[in-house]
Amino acid sequence: MNTANESRLTALKNKIDTREFRIGIVGMGYVGLPLALLFSGERFRVTGFDVARDKVSTLNAGGSYIVRILPSEIQAAQQAGFRATGDYSEIAQMDAVIICVPTPLDEYHEPDLSYVTGTVTSIAPWLHEAQLIVLESTTYPGTTEEVVVPLLEAGNPRGLKASRTLDQPGVHVAFSPEREDPGNEMVARHDIPKVVGGCGPAATELAAALYGTIFRRVVQVSSPAVAEMTKLLENIYRCVNIALVNELKQLTMRMGIDIHEVIDAARTKPFGFQAFYPGPGLGGHCIPIDPFYLSWKAKKFDFRTRFIELAGEINMAMPYFVLEKLADGLNGQRKSIKGSKVLVLGVAYKRDIDDLRESPSLTILELLREKGAIVAYNDPYFPTVGHGRHYDLNMTNTPLDNLGQFDAVMIVTDHSSYDYRAIVEQSQLVVDTRNATKGIESDNIVRC
Repeated sequence: MNTANESRLTALKNKIDTREFRIGIVGMGYVGLPLALLFSGERFRVTGFDVARDKVSTLNAGGSYIVRILPSEIQAAQQAGFRATGDYSEIAQMDAVIICVPTPLDEYHEPDLSYVTGTVTSIAPWLHEAQLIVLESTTYPGTTEEVVVPLLEAGNPRGLKASRTLDQPGVHVAFSPEREDPGNEMVARHDIPKVVGGCGPAATELAAALYGTIFRRVVQVSSPAVAEMTKLLENIYRCVNIALVNELKQLTMRMGIDIHEVIDAARTKPFGFQAFYPGPGLGGHCIPIDPFYLSWKAKKFDFRTRFIELAGEINMAMPYFVLEKLADGLNGQRKSIKGSKVLVLGVAYKRDIDDLRESPSLTILELLREKGAIVAYNDPYFPTVGHGRHYDLNMTNTPLDNLGQFDAVMIVTDHSSYDYRAIVEQSQLVVDTRNATKGIESDNIVRC
């Protein structure tokens, strides 16, 4: 590195150390907002960018729209200089811009990068020399260098390029995958190692220095593509193993064996086994989506990821399997799904969180409607469920004060606030997809 560039990098690191480094985070959702609070907690001045006016106004009023984030946390961040805006011209005032926007699948199960490309196009005109740009959104290997960098370079009027060598001036671009786990209170965010891969050593070093202020360990890798692939591997590993136990659940049910008892016994082995549990399908922004990102990219290399695709197929089929078991339970009472009143317990994608993204409950609700059931839901985190990218329900939360009116109650998300023994006692039929009724003996329970 020449002396001039070395001095510039040292000056940027000094700004990080003295907390003069201004941080902009685009996307104030389940990833961006917690990240903003982490940086604010380390006395950085953070500006949150979001196109949703209601989010911006709520945050600036000291409020929160995410259950696990208290208004007091927002207000403490404001004391450190945190504020929200929808004005992208303020990007010009930032030393770092971290992009945390959704990367869903389209209707053909192919990557939808419209949020990423829209964001990059919006910030590109406001870039300045030596600015750090980091993408955190989960995506396929190559996105940062093949999509983000060209858009940044084409869209800024100063002709700035991504710095790829130690001696090349310009903007510093990196990828660092988010590792949020909503509802996990066992591991503090600071203790989750942070992976960073930059377009060149200076970008990697600068991003590592910034993230090193809020994470106890930063893992530097050789390129953005390695960091992108790391995130996919983590979630595909989970996807494949969940598919395995979902398939084994269907087999063991035919054999009269309790898969949960099997898993509990297997997990006593102190090596070579990690417990994964079956369920009604996959939810969340990562595990149901990441395998398809990699499968799509693999096709460009004339390679088919058959193992991963099979896992995705098994997991996507689970809501249909659950409905089969509901039909079996209703048949035992000489009823059909059509015309039956069915209450779905839990619409969040996992226990004790307020997150609907890719929740299997939404698929189950829509399938029940298609089959002619009279459907209701209960979830303590959602007073209403309206319209989303892949659902159009427009439903209101139903209280649990008259469970006997329903022909069946389906436990799809096992929130800890539910009294499962009381639910079993008051219901005509309970279909348990989460093993929430473990230890409760009753003839009206169908476990699946």
